[in-house]
Amino acid sequence: MKTLMLGNEAVARGLYEAGCCFVSSYPGTPSTEITECAAKYDELYAEWAPNEKVALETAFGASLAGKRSFCAMKHVGLNVAADPLFTISYTGVNAGLVIGVADDAGMHSSQNEQDSRHYARAAKLPMLEPSDSAEALAFAKLAYELSEKYDTAVLIKMCTRVSHSQSVVETGERVTPERKKYEKNPGKYIMMPANAKKQHPAVEARTKALTAWAETTEINRVEPGQDTSLGIITSSTSYQYVKEAFGDTYPVLKLGMIWPLPEQKIIDFAASVQKLVVVEELDGFIETHCQSLGLSVSGKELFSNIGELSQNLVKEKLGGTVQSGPSLEEAIPGRPPVMCAGCPHRSIFYVLKKMKLTVLGDIGCYTLGAVPPLGAIDTTICMGASVSGLHGFVKAGEEETAGKTVAVIGDSTFIHSGVTGLINIAYNESNSTVIILDNSITGMTGHQQNPTTGYNLKGDPCTKIDLESLCHAVGIKRVRVVDPYDMEACETALREELAAAEPSVIISRRPCALLKYVKHPGPICADPEKCKGCRACMNIGCPAISMVDGKVKIDTTLCVGCGVCRQLCKFGAL
Repeated sequence: MKTLMLGNEAVARGLYEAGCCFVSSYPGTPSTEITECAAKYDELYAEWAPNEKVALETAFGASLAGKRSFCAMKHVGLNVAADPLFTISYTGVNAGLVIGVADDAGMHSSQNEQDSRHYARAAKLPMLEPSDSAEALAFAKLAYELSEKYDTAVLIKMCTRVSHSQSVVETGERVTPERKKYEKNPGKYIMMPANAKKQHPAVEARTKALTAWAETTEINRVEPGQDTSLGIITSSTSYQYVKEAFGDTYPVLKLGMIWPLPEQKIIDFAASVQKLVVVEELDGFIETHCQSLGLSVSGKELFSNIGELSQNLVKEKLGGTVQSGPSLEEAIPGRPPVMCAGCPHRSIFYVLKKMKLTVLGDIGCYTLGAVPPLGAIDTTICMGASVSGLHGFVKAGEEETAGKTVAVIGDSTFIHSGVTGLINIAYNESNSTVIILDNSITGMTGHQQNPTTGYNLKGDPCTKIDLESLCHAVGIKRVRVVDPYDMEACETALREELAAAEPSVIISRRPCALLKYVKHPGPICADPEKCKGCRACMNIGCPAISMVDGKVKIDTTLCVGCGVCRQLCKFGAL
């Protein structure tokens, strides 16, 4: 049956059709929907893991037990999973193991632009790179064949445009292979130095075998063109831009396997054209490979390694006719991201700014606390870095930073990698105050459950991690819970904990305002007669509040009635 599917949805369908039985992931845009869609198939067990390292190790365990397995993550998540990734390359697999990684060129929802192709080369693992939903489905199935044939984990590299674009796929039936029996094999699976030394040559031999396969596979194909004055090598979404820009004008070598790359196929293609160009997003990965083959090639001298490409950019750089669309008569005002109306994080950041504290931030919705008018966050590095960084900042700053610095981290991020930083604080005894912003969900990636919510991926009740008990268990004696909608209580808690001569944790607990089960009292009413135009209510940056003709106005379609703005108004206008 033919149907439209998102790229991520198509990967999940490919897992289903390939007989995958086990999926473990951590949500991260733009990879999240792969696991969410996989969970809709009853034949697949699917779960959210606390972090990407755990997810990959869990998926490897399922592979070891003889079931085809999968885990997904975004590009920065692969950094977290890199430790098991490199060693799994040595051990190989039992049943097929496929790893999905989604890059985010253009940083639509990420803290950096990272090219995951380098991981494939560094870890010496094969990587497939689909350019549309049909290939996403097909490559997921192919990945399991390659995994079991060559005894290796296989990476599938997605990107934002392929993950979140729809195209036509043709679905098939599920075929579940016979479960592979686990057999004890210390030489293969116990990576102590003596065994690892024996496995390394096998990894190199596997790369040679996969390189030979790359020469003949249909997923690396030459598409003929009418004009051989130019030949283009490309892959992924860049292939779509090239085809939309030039159709079959120029010959194209479309690469579906991005590592290991073919050699003779590229050399022969180069010989068939007068000029060779590589069109690829981010780093010159394919270009560097071509240069290593002694070929004269253009790439990053034409196309930047920053941001996404486009059809018009490809046309512009390769001499095509750039088409301009209709222009807007009026400029569209900028709409920077902002915390939602009623977000429980907003008031905390208001208090932090009011107290002039140094705030080490983390990854999640609360990163928006850095945006004016709040502007309360000083750093955002990676998952869990706020807590670890706080310890170092306080230890190094000594008296300067005492009572003036905090870390903020969400509930899901705390479980992901913040708890180890808190252990470090307790163990090495820095006078640090950590604020856990517990909104009862993994918010930024679209409301996924996590170990603190009490529900699993399918929404079924499960074990709920008690944050207070966990903090006590790792050695923090001072743990208190506040309601972020009560700003006076929040400020009191902060002043008391910052004044204490020992580590402390403040849990700011209120569910995300967008959760379906959260009931709101209804919008705040504004009284223009009482409003003095002081704009104090504007300092929290709520999108439901504006000033019209010098008087406060509430957008009742946005306001949930949290009452935070009311606490700022000294004149009873709200």
